[in-house]
Amino acid sequence: MGSQEVSESQDAQGTPDTEASWKGLRVTVAGLGVSGVSAARALAGLGAVVTVVDGGSGPALEARAAELAGAGVAVRLGDAATLPEGTDLVVTSPGWKPDSPLFAAAAAAGVDVIGDVEVAWRLRGPGAAPWLAVTGTNGKTTTTRMLASILSAAGLRTAAVGNIGTPIVDVILEDRAARASEGTDGRSAGEPYDVLAVELSSYQLHWAPSLRAHSAAVLNLAPDHLDWHGSMEAYAADKGRIYEGNQVACVYNAADARTEDLVRAADVEEGCRAIGFTLGTPAPSQLGVVEGILVDRAFVPDRQKQAQELAEVSDVQPPAPHNIANALAAAALARAFGVAPAAVRDGLRAFRPDAHRIEHVADVAGVAYVDDSKATNTHAAEASLAAYESIVWIAGGLAKGATFDELVAASAKRLRGAVLIGADRALIREALARHAPEVPVVDLDRTDTGAMAEAVRQAARLATPGDTVLMAPACASMDMFTNYNQRGDAFAEAVRELGASA
Repeated sequence: MGSQEVSESQDAQGTPDTEASWKGLRVTVAGLGVSGVSAARALAGLGAVVTVVDGGSGPALEARAAELAGAGVAVRLGDAATLPEGTDLVVTSPGWKPDSPLFAAAAAAGVDVIGDVEVAWRLRGPGAAPWLAVTGTNGKTTTTRMLASILSAAGLRTAAVGNIGTPIVDVILEDRAARASEGTDGRSAGEPYDVLAVELSSYQLHWAPSLRAHSAAVLNLAPDHLDWHGSMEAYAADKGRIYEGNQVACVYNAADARTEDLVRAADVEEGCRAIGFTLGTPAPSQLGVVEGILVDRAFVPDRQKQAQELAEVSDVQPPAPHNIANALAAAALARAFGVAPAAVRDGLRAFRPDAHRIEHVADVAGVAYVDDSKATNTHAAEASLAAYESIVWIAGGLAKGATFDELVAASAKRLRGAVLIGADRALIREALARHAPEVPVVDLDRTDTGAMAEAVRQAARLATPGDTVLMAPACASMDMFTNYNQRGDAFAEAVRELGASA
C-alpha cells in the first residue's frame, strides 16, 4: 500500500465540482434507467444543459422522456451511438459497456466519460458524510445493508446507497441541501448524514476515477461480467479502484488472496491499514471467529494480545458461512469508523436479508425448501451449497459464459439429487456427469415459467426427510423470468402449493 494525498480540488480532476460550475455545461447522459434519470434531473437542476440518449423505444421509455422534458431535459430515443453536438461531458449509466460507440465518439471528441457515482462524489460539498464502500463478486448488498444496520444501531444517521436503493446522486443532493441550510435561518432542509454505506459494482467503479472512500472492502473475487470488462484482470482492476485513496482501512478477505493483492497495489493515504476478515481464528489486524464468537483483533489497543468480542454467530441470520463473512466485513468497516462493539452486535441482530437470498421458504414433509435465486453465478451458488449438508439442488438458466466443473466438484459430496431447468442446463448436466455421476438428475426440457412448479415437484420426489431443496441456480434468470426476483417468487409459490397438497 502506497500513499497519496487527495484534496477537494483534486477530486474533480479539473471538472466542475460546485453547483455554479455545472451551469451551462452541455452534458449527455447515456441511458434512461433509474440512475440515468436521477443524474439527468440532478444536473438539469444545477443548470446543466442535459440530453439523454437511449437506444430503446416503447411506451415506458416515452413516458420517462415526457417526465424529463418537463424538467427541461431533452431525450433522444432509438439512437445510442451518436454523440450530441457540443457535448462537454458524458455521464453513463453503469451497464453501458466501455466499447460502446457513444464512448468511442466521446473519446474522438476529447470528451470525458464518467458515471453517476462519480457525479455524486463530485457534488458532495463541504463537510460531506464520509463513504464506507463495499464491492465484491457476491454479497455486496447484504454486507452494505448489514453495515447500515450497524451504523444505525450506533446512533448515526446513515443510508445504504449506490448499487442499492435510492440513487446515490439523489442522496448526495439531499445531504448537501441539509448541510447548506443548517444555521441559515434556524431551520434545516433535513438532517445531514453522518456516514453513508455505499455498495459499488465493478461497472460503477470503472466510471468513478475520483472516488476516495473513508474505508472500503472487497468481499471476494470470482469471474463475472467478463463480457463487459473483457478479462478477469480488467474486472479485478475495476474492483480494486475502491481502495484508491482510502483514509483509514482497506478491508480484504483473508481466504481470497486476490483481494489482498488489490490492497497491496492500492495508493492510499498515510496511515491507512490493511484489515483482513476470516472465518477462522483471526491474526493481528484481522476480524474472525473463535468458538462461535465474532471477534476483533484489528481495532483494539494491543492487537498482539487482545481480542474484542463483537457478536455471536447466532446473531447473524442466516448463519451460513458466507453470511458470517459478510457480517465480519461489515463489522470491520463499522469498527474502522469508530463504532462500539455493542452497536455491531445490535446491528447484526436487527438485520434481516432481502428476499431470495438463502431464504427459508417452508418445511414440507421434513424437507427444508430454501430460495437463493440471487445466486446468479457459480461463486454465489458454491457459497450457498456449502451452507447445507444434504441437498437436492435446483439449478440452471443463462450461464453467461460460465463453466460448472469447479462448482460441482466442490459440492458433489453434499448433493442427493439435482433438478435442472433453463436454457443452459446441459452445461450443468455435463459437469454433474463428470464429477458426481452417482447423483440422480432430472433434466426438465422446458423454459416456460411453469417449469418451476414441476422442478419443485421433482425435487420433492428426490428428497428425503432431513434434506434441503435448494434453489441456487448459478445462472441468470432472463431465459425464463423477468429477473431473479420473479424466479424466486415462482419457487416460493410452488413450495406453498406443494405444502397445501401434502
